[in-house]
Amino acid sequence: MRVGVPKETLPGETRVAVIPAGAATLAKAGLQVAVEQGAGAAAGFPDDGYRAQGAEILSRAELFQTSDILLQVRAIPLDRQVRSGQTVIGFADPLGAPQAVHDASATGVTLLSMELMPRITRAQSMDALSSMATIAGYKGVLLAASTLPRMFPMLMTAAGTISPAHVFIVGAGVAGLQAIASARRLGARVEAYDVRPAVKEQVQSLGARFVELPLESADAEDKGGYAKAQDEAFYRRQREMMLKVVAGSDVVITTALIPGKRAPILVTTEMVEAMPPGSVVVDLAAERGGNCELTRPDETVVHNGVTVLGPSNPPALVPYHASQMYSKNIITFLQHLLGKDGATQPALPINVEDEITRETLLTRGGAVVHPRVLELTR
Repeated sequence: MRVGVPKETLPGETRVAVIPAGAATLAKAGLQVAVEQGAGAAAGFPDDGYRAQGAEILSRAELFQTSDILLQVRAIPLDRQVRSGQTVIGFADPLGAPQAVHDASATGVTLLSMELMPRITRAQSMDALSSMATIAGYKGVLLAASTLPRMFPMLMTAAGTISPAHVFIVGAGVAGLQAIASARRLGARVEAYDVRPAVKEQVQSLGARFVELPLESADAEDKGGYAKAQDEAFYRRQREMMLKVVAGSDVVITTALIPGKRAPILVTTEMVEAMPPGSVVVDLAAERGGNCELTRPDETVVHNGVTVLGPSNPPALVPYHASQMYSKNIITFLQHLLGKDGATQPALPINVEDEITRETLLTRGGAVVHPRVLELTR
């Protein structure tokens, strides 16, 4: 079988699905590997690096004509050159854009989604969402630090003592925990809040103070460990209680996302107006509309002296290591799909009895086959 790695075409997308070392791994597994010319250039991986690992460099048209399997960062919308019988693996936003998945099914491709990787032990090495969230949390802190007109650490100098910046992180998932760790490394005083009380120990283990709000949130986590959407009354009470904490912060970093839904508004205009002039809000949920009421994706908003940053694709701001991590995730997933003898077969085997395969499979044989996506398109 031939594996193709196209160049990403979404504006601002600098990642590549497979790095040169990954191409070598695929070749060792018995697969022929082709990479579109310039696919890895924006991430720091030139064509010569792929050639050195045995990959063929092709034009986009040649790549789509000759590949059996296409590995991408952004699989949706499908390229017009895909054909029936090909397998496409990548981020497909199936819960946020189910109609696009439905449209993709008409092409006859087999489409698998990296977002729907089940959170089970066997799939940890394939969990691309967590990998990208790690990058986002790290980069979010650096964006805040470079924008804030003060330093993060406490310093005792001949010119006097500099007090540490106060950083408040909303959401303690993978991105939030990485943000806590990064802010602490820079010397900030960090507080964090999450609707899931179970993460308190994780927050404290990283040296941050867990902000406890007296809210009923027992049903705040689904079986996969993701936060569940709450009703508007809950979010209203949450915002009222968070106002004091936000007002006392120099930096607020928000990371709260609900799979397939618009990000909940957690930081209101009133909260931003209560922050000291020069403060910074970094909204890592900007791609889903944002957790801050003032967020505009990929724009810098200055309101009442407070800067609001809304990077819609933070991992693309660190493309080298984001690509490295994603490449490992997607190749491990492909190896799982292939099984022991898959590389010698004429087509990629799809075993729907396997939980990982079943949960990530979106389209097959010209139809949408994932129950959750089917429900959303009815």
